[in-house]
Amino acid sequence: MTTANDFFDMPSAPMRIGTVRLQVRDLETVSGFYQQVLGLVPLETGNTRAVLGTAGVPLLELSGDPDLTPLDPRQAGLFHTAFLMPTRSDLAHWVTHVAAARVPLQGASDHIVSEAFYLADPEGNGIEVYADRPVARWHDKNGKIKMSTDPLDLQDLLQDAKGTRWSGFPEGGCIGHVHLQVGDTSDADHFYRDVLGFDIAARYPGASFYGSGGYHHQLAGNIWNSRRAGKRPTRMAGLDTVEIIVREASDLASIAARAESAGFESATHADGLTLHDPWGTAITLKS
Repeated sequence: MTTANDFFDMPSAPMRIGTVRLQVRDLETVSGFYQQVLGLVPLETGNTRAVLGTAGVPLLELSGDPDLTPLDPRQAGLFHTAFLMPTRSDLAHWVTHVAAARVPLQGASDHIVSEAFYLADPEGNGIEVYADRPVARWHDKNGKIKMSTDPLDLQDLLQDAKGTRWSGFPEGGCIGHVHLQVGDTSDADHFYRDVLGFDIAARYPGASFYGSGGYHHQLAGNIWNSRRAGKRPTRMAGLDTVEIIVREASDLASIAARAESAGFESATHADGLTLHDPWGTAITLKS
């Protein structure tokens, strides 16, 4: 029998995703989508800003400005924000919810480490909704994390939808990872591995997956749509900031020192440390 201890303890990871901030052109429409489709609840609202999450935990911040340039999918930035369900049953209940609501999905995959569904919000920001498999199933015979993109067995998943029905994004759910579009994977490795301190947990052709504490990935970067992309225009809708929660406050000073040595500017503030990746995405680290 699978127990909670068979799954990765995300809060104990040295680094994990906190809140993701998106710049959007139509705040009301995009906020409504995340509430209706993912079941997030508004924690703060205003004319130009909405913070959404669950049980008082912020997960997504939307900053609205109708004058932003529409998202260009070839630019560096967001590939998808990945919302992690606490259990496979939660994922199955969510699938039945979006099917009943006729929400269009873009794909579904079995990644060995997880089962995942893909869609996009009304402005084209990618979304993954997934549930992890037990950690013991993540590794090959040499102990390395093994990932793939295989067909998902939907009928088997839906067997776990019996019982309680979908009632909103569950407590204990979080943003498990953020997958980025980058211009070059070597440059991404230099920043996310060498400066921030993530491990390279796995690789695909044209993509690196960055993990912390043994997780299959809290971040990833690919060039599938954005090869050789330069810095992202500042007035374009899409990803603005990824917040990373650092378990040990002392690690912030080490990251700042590595950033300075590598030529990346950083700013220290009351909440922690902010720096930008080679394509202009803000990374805020806090403990």
